[in-house]
Amino acid sequence: MLACMSRLTTPVLVHVDAPVARLTLNRPEKRNALSLELMEELIATLRQLGADPDVRVIVVDAVGPVFSAGHDLSEMIGRDVAFYQRLFDVCTELMETIHGLPQPVIAKVKGMATAAGCQLVAACDLAVASQEARFATPGVKIGLFCSTPMVPLSRAIGRKRALEMLLTGQPITAETALDWGLVNRVVPAEALEDELGAIVDAIVASSPLTVGLGKETFYAQVELDEHRAYDLTKAVMALNARADDAQEGMCAFLEKRPAIWRRR
Repeated sequence: MLACMSRLTTPVLVHVDAPVARLTLNRPEKRNALSLELMEELIATLRQLGADPDVRVIVVDAVGPVFSAGHDLSEMIGRDVAFYQRLFDVCTELMETIHGLPQPVIAKVKGMATAAGCQLVAACDLAVASQEARFATPGVKIGLFCSTPMVPLSRAIGRKRALEMLLTGQPITAETALDWGLVNRVVPAEALEDELGAIVDAIVASSPLTVGLGKETFYAQVELDEHRAYDLTKAVMALNARADDAQEGMCAFLEKRPAIWRRR
């Protein structure tokens, strides 16, 4: 299991208190911009946590008043094409890593999340936000269209709403983000941790085998046409039903007792 990072200068603080692991973006002086170093550290840490059976939920939050302002523009001036390709390759790898983990990843957003920061929120499996949070994809205003952020954004909120954000660059409020489906919950800042805890408690009460299988299947089916989605999900459910945890869960329900999960 990963221990809590003690170096306060690291771009990502890591704290594991099983069953929850918390990754905290730690560049407040740079508005938690997603530098290449930060993204690479996030990927490596996420993969380690993904292999830890004691970790059931991963939370991504941030130090300071801004969740993330997106890519670090200061490292993007005057670079060659190879650097830009690597930067966006790593960014894509980060988002795909989140989807590939067996544990749900939850974004906890207190402030502004813009560009690739908004992309990170959209890529997380769930998101809770304070009433003060704001979300935007303002790249169009500086001549760099938010093309990679549009991938999870358009899948989270739909075409017309995503294009409004992408083409105008205007921020949306937390309440609008909730209405559009970018976040799951919006609460006062002082209630944010309690709301997060309620979601975590609901997740960890279920079989980790089942949660991981369900997350994997969700992303596998979500872009398929209906017939192929059913072909996939009925096969998964048939295998799932044979699993020890499914048999235990059904027996426990019928016998009106708590289930004992065996992760198989």
